[in-house]
Amino acid sequence: MSRVVLDASAVLALLQDEPGASEVERHLGQAVISTVNWAEVAGALAARGLPPAPVRVAVEALGIDVEPFDVEAADETGSLWTATRDKGISLADRACLAVGRVLELPVVTADRDWLELDVGVDVRCIR
Repeated sequence: MSRVVLDASAVLALLQDEPGASEVERHLGQAVISTVNWAEVAGALAARGLPPAPVRVAVEALGIDVEPFDVEAADETGSLWTATRDKGISLADRACLAVGRVLELPVVTADRDWLELDVGVDVRCIR
């Protein structure tokens, strides 16, 4: 299995044993999530009363690397604005796509709308 970039929706599906979780499990040990998208996961966990830091440690132990979001990824995120704004793609979603472009890796998400995007990223939907 090759490396992939996980969107927050994919990680949350895994953590909450939602539909598509088994698809995300196939990528464990070969997956990355950016710090921007981890912030989304952390926010969802905090909203449920769970402290994000211990969960992050558990996620990393499963083989998901939390990668820093750098200036190159920020530039790529900005460049995606025009191509994605009409589709309602959020900043964090553009950040995930940008990291996929920078790392030249497929992106795994639960957001089916991403399949309609033409932004130079191989999008794989878990549902």
